[in-house]
This record gives sequence, structure tokens and C-alpha cells, in this order.
Amino acid sequence: MIELSDLPTAALIVDAADRRVVEANRDAERLARRPLVGVALDDVLSPEDADPAWERWHPSSCLRSVRGIPERTVRLRLPDGHQLPVLASGRYRRDDSGEVASVLIELRPSMPRGRHVPSGIEIVSTVSHELRSPLTSVKGYTSLLLNRWDRIADDQKRMMLSQVHHDADRVTRLVTELLDISRLETGRLHLRRQLVDLVALAASVVEKLRMEHEGLACEPSFESDFPKVYADPDKVEQVLTNLVENAAKYGSLDVEVVGRVVDGSACVTVTDHGEGIPTADLPRVFTKFFRRDHGKPTGSGLGLWISRGLVEAHGGRLTATSNEGEGSTFAFTIPLDAFERAHEI
Repeated sequence: MIELSDLPTAALIVDAADRRVVEANRDAERLARRPLVGVALDDVLSPEDADPAWERWHPSSCLRSVRGIPERTVRLRLPDGHQLPVLASGRYRRDDSGEVASVLIELRPSMPRGRHVPSGIEIVSTVSHELRSPLTSVKGYTSLLLNRWDRIADDQKRMMLSQVHHDADRVTRLVTELLDISRLETGRLHLRRQLVDLVALAASVVEKLRMEHEGLACEPSFESDFPKVYADPDKVEQVLTNLVENAAKYGSLDVEVVGRVVDGSACVTVTDHGEGIPTADLPRVFTKFFRRDHGKPTGSGLGLWISRGLVEAHGGRLTATSNEGEGSTFAFTIPLDAFERAHEI
């Protein structure tokens, strides 16, 4: 069960039946400037327009496959009568019968005036820019191989084909991220679960990333007899790839990947020894579109947001800790009883 105090954002839990706040963390009450427990949700938040997801629970909430309410701008009612624009998203918490018992709502301050949230077209434009590099590489190498096959040495052919294979994987990951945005926002992400060997998966991810990050020093270390997990191997690989790649790009090439069992969950941590993340930025790293002003930021700013959604879809958690000047650690968990949970009657 998620502890509100552990969340990096303002959060509250609302009883599904009477729509009253039953729990709120300190960040939520600080943002609202008042105690919130016992207050009706309609007296806390108001939609900017007619939105049935906030005025009442959406009819789709009766479907088990619908996990929550997509993020959107609402207004937080303050004690002085003013209303503060905030970004709010909701996650349904169901009882054993599948009925919505309560709703976890996370609140984030809306972008200050002058800051810009990318539109759908801009997201596609950004991802298209990311696609251009691997596609150019694929086109160049395949053209060279087709036109000069007999004049290229076997070791060079192997290198080119390995790079084409790597770049094709990169394109696949980017396209998958685009699809996952829609699925996570609508709560319709479908997991293709099976028993996954995280030890082998971590070794495979690191080996692939060595092609892109020359000098990557990383030897995954897992506890002996580390258990397999019941999960979607493609989604877990996507999360692990994102974390290791971010560590190599923004932290250091000296990366530690460690696996251990903690409180009934498989826990994998990815640690770098770079500059670390400033305290002011740390609560925002899992926010959609967030990119730190560090070096020359690349990507769409969606990777960590998507990764957190994928981990939570498995029933786990993705967290971040950092000390400036010492590096950062990202850790995700997957419950070891996931098979039993998925097959409860």
C-alpha cells in the first residue's frame, strides 16, 4: 500500500462513496493552506469546465481495466476564496470485488506563467527529432552494405549490422513510448505477464547500452537465488533501459545495478556517481515533460513519467534519491506475490 508521506507530490485519498477526503499528506495541506481531512472533494477541487471525472466519478470507473483519471488542470479552492490552478490526476483503489473503494489524487502546481507545456503536435515533433538519428544510421549502413557488400570486410559488416540492430531497437522503444503515453493516461495499459528473470534481463540491457555509451562500466549485481518475477518483460526492460541510460547520460558511466529482495518485493536499484539532482528538481523528475537544465537536455521529458506508470501498473513503486555532488539512485520494486494478486478470484 502506498504511504502518502512517501510520495514526492501533494496527495490525498478520497472515499469513493461520499467523496470526502480521508487522508492527506503534508504537501497537500501546505498547498491548500488548510487541513483537508473530512472536507468534501467538491470543496477542495473544482474543474475548469464541466468534467464528470471530477464532479462525480466517471461511468468508466466501473471497469476493472480503467485505473484512474488522466491528468488535467483543475482549481484548488483556498481559504481566502481564491482558486489556485493545479494539475491533478487520480488513481482508483479497488476492493476485492473490483469496486472503487477510494481514489488516490495527486496534485502538482500548474506551470508558472511563461512556462509552456508541450502540445500533442510538439510531442510528436520532439519524438520525431529523436527518431531521425537512428533512422539516419539505419539508412546509411544498409545503403552501404547493399552497394559495397563484396568490398566490406566481415568484421565491418558485423559491426554495421550490430549498429542497425541497436538503432532498430531504439526506434522501437521510442514508438512504444508514444503508445504508452495514451495507454497510461486512459488507464488502459495491458500487461503481458510471464515469469521474468531480472538477472538475465539486466545483463542484456547493460550489454545493449554499451554500444551507445562507450566506456559504460556496469556489472549488474543480484543476490544469489534472486527470484523470478511475474511481469511484462518488455515493460520491465523499458523501465530498466530508461534508468540505466539516464544514469549514463546525466550521471556517470560508472553505474551500479543491484538487485535484492526487500519486504516481499524484488527491488532493483540503479545508481550513478555523477553530479546528483538538485533538491529543488528531485520532486519533479517523474513529472511529465520535465527536463533538467543540465548540459544539453535531450528527449521529450517523458521517460521517467512513463517508467513510473509502468512500475505502478505492476503494483510496484519507482522512487528517486540524490545527494548533490555524489550521484543519484533510482529504485523500482515488483511484488513477489504478483502472480497470486493477478489470479485472485
